Amino acid sequence: MARERIYFDNAATSWPKPPCVVEAVQHHLTQLGACAGRSGYREANEVERLIGDARKQIAYLFGTHSLEHVIFGHNGTDMLNLGLHGILKRGDHVVTTTIEHNSILRPLSFLKKHLEIDVTYVPPGEDGRVDPATIGEAIRPGTRLIAITHVSNVTGAIQPVEAIYQIAKDRGVRMLVDAAQSAGHLELNLSETPIDMVAFSGHKGLLGPLGTGAMILQPSIVPELQSRRQGGTGTKSEQDEQPEELPAKFESGNANAPGLLGLRAGVEYIREQTVTALHRHTMQCTAQLLEGMQTLPKVRIFGPENLEHRVGVVSIQVDAFDPHELATALDSAFGIQCRAGLHCAPMTHQHLGTIGSGGTLRFSLGIFNTLPQIERTLEALRTILK
Repeated sequence: MARERIYFDNAATSWPKPPCVVEAVQHHLTQLGACAGRSGYREANEVERLIGDARKQIAYLFGTHSLEHVIFGHNGTDMLNLGLHGILKRGDHVVTTTIEHNSILRPLSFLKKHLEIDVTYVPPGEDGRVDPATIGEAIRPGTRLIAITHVSNVTGAIQPVEAIYQIAKDRGVRMLVDAAQSAGHLELNLSETPIDMVAFSGHKGLLGPLGTGAMILQPSIVPELQSRRQGGTGTKSEQDEQPEELPAKFESGNANAPGLLGLRAGVEYIREQTVTALHRHTMQCTAQLLEGMQTLPKVRIFGPENLEHRVGVVSIQVDAFDPHELATALDSAFGIQCRAGLHCAPMTHQHLGTIGSGGTLRFSLGIFNTLPQIERTLEALRTILK
């Protein structure tokens, strides 16, 4: 009998996918097979309709009804690059944090070099959460943008983006949120907190396929945001300039139709189950994992102690164990799959003091993990650490 695969790498990409996601991708590949917005026959029209419904599902999930302001892209990184490259101009000042993923850090580094933008990096507190007051203190004349992750992909710490948004609004500063680790896991109502740009991948908490991403834009930022890709849109083909209408302004080239149909199914699944119920289950498993790890010898756990301030991302270091060796032992001997390393967040590891020791071993839980899997994992760790 095959050994059960225990998957704890959902912060990289969620697995398994709900059956409806697999069926949606297969339906496009085997039955529809058409592009969106390029032809007028039945299958092409159906693909166009389903992608439109994907926008609707995402808009409703985030509490907004402005469907055309849901922009699709290749992944979360693609969307963050659109937000950063599309809004920043030479000499602008940006406030960000030291907990960011390279999907924010590297575009900002590029823009520092090529557009001479200035960047202030705000550190978190001991629990991994940023104090909104420190963001406000970093704002100065010439600050154009606050760019911050909603949830750390290393510590699982939830950032107070609603409070930070109020500061940004009061100071007249635009805001970009990286919701790669929160979309599908946490409620974020953009009708109540109309953040200018919220970018996320489709293949993590939203349960869609790889190669999908989206960004939700507030109407007021659209005239300021420049497109970063130009090309065919299936609209106004007689013009040699990119259309200004949404979503065509930001969606050149053929869409990943199989992926977006799968994403539509994933978001629909989440809405049916509810974010609240799915988060409650994941955090029940997370609580058991954290409680068990606290009894293990020589284990250091990172992130907030208060479960209300974190999601199901748990990073640890174990004395005398390289994180990569421990990950390999868990996989090879027990079929437990997690991720070791820096997790594309080098400043976080500098802050934690783990950058020179191989980073951390990260367990990132998903909605299909179970309490028995948690107990098996704890028993495996006890065996290895004896």
